[in-house]
Amino acid sequence: MTNFTPEDLLLYLYNETTSKQTAAIEKALEKDWTLREKLSVLKVSMQRLDKITESPRTEVVLNVLNYAREQVVQEIQ
Repeated sequence: MTNFTPEDLLLYLYNETTSKQTAAIEKALEKDWTLREKLSVLKVSMQRLDKITESPRTEVVLNVLNYAREQVVQEIQ
């Protein structure tokens, strides 16, 4: 039996494996409950990551805008 890494399983979840790799992983999943558990944990993690929304602090946005404004002024001069 082939040992699959978490990276292999992530590629599988994101449909980035070859058809041969996909078939091998699916065959292994049928027989190996620990691999199914690992895949399940990764799926839950993916779902949680998809729900996270982060926004930069206002201070950071203002710093970027000020820097951009300074660069434009320097280019004009």
